[in-house]
Amino acid sequence: MGKTNLTIQLDEQVVREARVVAARRGTSVSRLVAQELTELVANDHRYEAARQRATELMARAESHGGRTWMRPDLYSERLDRNAKRG
Repeated sequence: MGKTNLTIQLDEQVVREARVVAARRGTSVSRLVAQELTELVANDHRYEAARQRATELMARAESHGGRTWMRPDLYSERLDRNAKRG
């Protein structure tokens, strides 16, 4: 796969510290950024694939009854009783 240049602007302090980190790891700041972006993109692809699989599974899932009541149903008797008092 071909490579392309990318220009970014960062705070001077971040660049200084990134150079120190890169030196400790025996690599360059450019390589560090490339590795982080590659990992970010890979994680995003994995997340989207998992989300798609989950969506498909939920769409195929059979209903097991589930909730048949609505929240107001839980309070209707109490609300009716209070309405009669007022």
